[in-house]
Amino acid sequence: MDGLTATVRDYYGTRLKGSGDLKTGACCSSEPLSPRLRSILDAIHPEVVNRFYGCGSPMPDDVEGLTVLDLGCGTGRDVFMVSALVGEAGRSIGVDMTPEQLAVGRDHQAEQARIFGHRASNVSFIEGQFEDLASLGIADGSIDVVISNCALNLSPDKARVFAEIHRVLKPGGELLFSDVFASRRLPAEVAADPLLVGECLGGALYVEDFRRLMSASGWPDFRLLSRRPIAIGHPYAELLVGATTFWSMTVRAFKLDGLEDCCEDYGQVATYLGSLPDSPNAFVLDDHHRFIAGKPMLVCGNTAAMIGESRFGRHFRVDGSRAVHFGRFDCSAPGGGAEIDAAPASGCC
Repeated sequence: MDGLTATVRDYYGTRLKGSGDLKTGACCSSEPLSPRLRSILDAIHPEVVNRFYGCGSPMPDDVEGLTVLDLGCGTGRDVFMVSALVGEAGRSIGVDMTPEQLAVGRDHQAEQARIFGHRASNVSFIEGQFEDLASLGIADGSIDVVISNCALNLSPDKARVFAEIHRVLKPGGELLFSDVFASRRLPAEVAADPLLVGECLGGALYVEDFRRLMSASGWPDFRLLSRRPIAIGHPYAELLVGATTFWSMTVRAFKLDGLEDCCEDYGQVATYLGSLPDSPNAFVLDDHHRFIAGKPMLVCGNTAAMIGESRFGRHFRVDGSRAVHFGRFDCSAPGGGAEIDAAPASGCC
């Protein structure tokens, strides 16, 4: 076991007994939940919820009957939420390297199945590291959606993690995760500080390194759903990181052939049909694509593929093809590109 892995396992396995033990504001989610998600959360045992250390709420839409994989699942708060969303016919799989946290989730597994009205649990907890999902028995193209909540920053080999996620996803599958990102690369000795590592700051990806990593791992375009600045709130940690700005960001990316590394115009038009149960009036793809039900919207080729060739395809009508190219598509987020102290826009936008 390498030093970083040992630090993480000790911090989350023995030092933290609940969210109140956290020293900074990094591993704390402040995102509001929909009424449906709130009702599911209220049905999860307090012991599971109290040991939740996520920084967002990467809950996927429209996953009834699908297989969802949660990387860095901890005690299983998000695993159990997904269990309710996928239903009895679906599967919710959690991977974590901390046996103490997994034990809590397993203790409540049968009870949560009963509460959700399932005849048998549709949840699996697997102990291991997500750099090598093959060794954990997760096959190529076997997963519909991969989620993660403030855990990928803890990996010592992030390039391998994103490559593994790409491998296990089905064609058209989605990666949806929340994590901590940084405005610059921290010095190695600062990034390795045990407090910063455990609090998800030491391993936070510099936003431009993240963009490069995604491209190299087979993800030429990714999209941001939300972002918020992190208030560290710990004098020693603030002294170590200096002028570095940190954000909690929720990112989505799709495993699709033909995605390009910038937005291109093919004259395609997408219309949301209003058929997602939790989004009858509008569907939010990312921080600058909000599709109003029934309203045609001009989209770039990548966006057309994301909504037309993923599980969301049945909820959209996409007119046009890539037969004729009209040049670069202005798919920019409001406010334009990123500056050093501003969170970045989505991958191609």
